[in-house]
Amino acid sequence: MPAESLTWVEVNEAALEHNARSLKARVGEKCVFAPVVKANGYGHGLVNAAQAFVRGGADWLCVHELEEALILREAGVAIPLYVVGYVPPSDAALVVSSQVRIVLYDLGMVQALNEAGKQANAVVPVHIKLETGNHRQGVEEDEAWGLVEAISEAQFVSLEGLSTHFADVEDTTNHAYAQSQLERFSGFHERCKEAGILIPMLHTANSAATLLWKHAHGDMVRAGIAAYGLWPSNETLITALQGTEETLILRGALTWKARVAQVKDVPSGAYVGYGRTYRTTHPSRIAVLTVGYYDGYDRKLSNQAFVLIDGHRAPVRGRVCMNMVMVDVTHVPRVQVGDEVVLLGRSGEESITPEMMADWAGTIHYEVISRIHERIPRISVRGDLD
Repeated sequence: MPAESLTWVEVNEAALEHNARSLKARVGEKCVFAPVVKANGYGHGLVNAAQAFVRGGADWLCVHELEEALILREAGVAIPLYVVGYVPPSDAALVVSSQVRIVLYDLGMVQALNEAGKQANAVVPVHIKLETGNHRQGVEEDEAWGLVEAISEAQFVSLEGLSTHFADVEDTTNHAYAQSQLERFSGFHERCKEAGILIPMLHTANSAATLLWKHAHGDMVRAGIAAYGLWPSNETLITALQGTEETLILRGALTWKARVAQVKDVPSGAYVGYGRTYRTTHPSRIAVLTVGYYDGYDRKLSNQAFVLIDGHRAPVRGRVCMNMVMVDVTHVPRVQVGDEVVLLGRSGEESITPEMMADWAGTIHYEVISRIHERIPRISVRGDLD
């Protein structure tokens, strides 16, 4: 019999399905909707999130690494999988056997895939990511052209897609730079067309571009955080609200919980936690929670955040520990050992959003949800969509 979970994540699959249906409707039937499930499904659980998106109408799924794709194949996910991260040539045979798409970086991978395709008597579809101004992942135009030529000569490799990634479309309401990236991308595509090279799939859109820019949808959109019910940024939401189209209603799906491990009375003037960073100003009741920075509850939340217990706010007191957090429950009636505590999500009329926790920790909501430790159980629920 397994031990009782001391911290866990509840994932509302109805919300994930709703987001998938809404985003699919936004891009239309002719555009491939490919939600991103990397980073353990943005903290929601890789397999459960993938299956919920498939039920919601996903055409493809995007993962970061080949291992994630293999896990999904083992779980029975049969739709096309696109690996957006690096795959080494030594894994070429696995790419072929698992029938995934990958992003190409170098000629060595073209050769490795061609040999693996020859051995399996299968043509391997690949994508090239063009560098247009983000300078993270992708290849410059001359190098991309060299890959295009090498693929054209390879018998068992085909160029299925051309992509790029915007640098700041979600970080500003001025999209001039993103537009310049799109123009550079279009220029390279024209070069390919003039050479008689037809590329079936063009894709540039992340969540923000999916929500804001119909002209950037192309043949596929790679929607990440929006599929989990979160707007990429306040700037994206502001731009959407100022637009002419109806703003999508996105539904958050994640609730993170822990338990009360101990409740103790602490006198006035006593210190709480390492470093004595908090001192009580009155007789207090302190609850010790079964979660800490090892689990992904950021140490920067020390003396900044609050949690929810039975619909009441309970502020964090002292430093977040590796496996424990202390909160003030002086004003919260009837708190007992074993009670559920909401770290992220709703309790009664109160809620804690990833955006709020990100503000407390001085980071972004992407990090808040994706850093919840993978060992923590993800429990599928089907809650109301309020």
